[in-house]
Amino acid sequence: MIFDLELSNVGKVYDNGTPAVIDFNLSVRKGEFIAFLGPSGCGKTTTLRMIAGFEGISSGDMLIRGERMNDVPPQRRPTSMIFQNYALFPHMTVRRNVGYGLEVKGIAKAEREAKVDRILATLGLEDIAERRPDKLSGGQRQRIALARGLAVEPDILLLDEPLGALDANLRKAIQNELKLLQKSLGVTFIFVTHAQSEALALSDRIVVMNQGRIEQVSPPHQLYTRPNTPFVAQFIGRNTVLSGEVAGNEGEDVVVATGIGTLTGRANGALSGKGRVNLVVPAEAIEVHAAAQRERLAGGGARNLVDAQIERSEVVGHIAHLTARLRDGRAVSLEAHVDKYRPGAFPAGSHVFLSWNPAEATVIPAH
Repeated sequence: MIFDLELSNVGKVYDNGTPAVIDFNLSVRKGEFIAFLGPSGCGKTTTLRMIAGFEGISSGDMLIRGERMNDVPPQRRPTSMIFQNYALFPHMTVRRNVGYGLEVKGIAKAEREAKVDRILATLGLEDIAERRPDKLSGGQRQRIALARGLAVEPDILLLDEPLGALDANLRKAIQNELKLLQKSLGVTFIFVTHAQSEALALSDRIVVMNQGRIEQVSPPHQLYTRPNTPFVAQFIGRNTVLSGEVAGNEGEDVVVATGIGTLTGRANGALSGKGRVNLVVPAEAIEVHAAAQRERLAGGGARNLVDAQIERSEVVGHIAHLTARLRDGRAVSLEAHVDKYRPGAFPAGSHVFLSWNPAEATVIPAH
């Protein structure tokens, strides 16, 4: 199978000896929407720039549709890149901005204008085609940058935090447009972002990076519910991470001895022996029960009953926010619709029990 993009053991080491990307391996199918996600300095933008040709590759190989691209200059690669600041030419009209890449490639005028007309119509930019970018809104400038990138008909569109300069409402609207457009065009998108919500909403798969290395590559739901490493468990979502040791198995469930009791979850892959592990419990999986229900819950076979005290309880709009303190001092943040945590049901200071279904918790190696 020929992939749109293959990165094989790709590495980047700067001249001062600092490694920026280490042993990066990824195969991307045609039409996939891939997000690179991670904290600042993790190597995600450097990797994107290596794909574009703006950064040299120190080791490994990069292939686009089966052709090695390590030493191919940016202008000869079948890629197009959209930057966070859009990099539009303020002295050019929207039409000229969109057609600039085609002009550089030497496309004949008639063909160039036809391609520009088509992409302007696709993105709803015909009415502002003769205006200049500095007179337009952030959302319009974002669409112009997208149109310019797509006009050259790249095999792969590279996007470096292109929504970072937009306000929250506009950002959400553009997210929806971007996803629909990508699916309708069938172009492979590689998207760098530090915003988890964007990566989870837009991508087919997410590459989580940390200190230059890949931590996990998974579809959004799998990444959110089944982290592979302690870093991903802490970085993605709002998980409670409890350390302990494997104490045995109960059917599909792994029994973990922790500082607050014996608890259970499901292994994410094979666990070697009975070493140190982390039990990862998503906030959405945790149920809160009044102290008076303890005996009934235990008698009914409920598992993973953990003592806690409510420290904070408030409602913001239709969402209830709770903070519970476990007996080892750990704080657990919870939120749900007010229908689940009714105002006043769990006031600050009240003694409660937390529980979760073992199938919704993940047991992973501690290191």
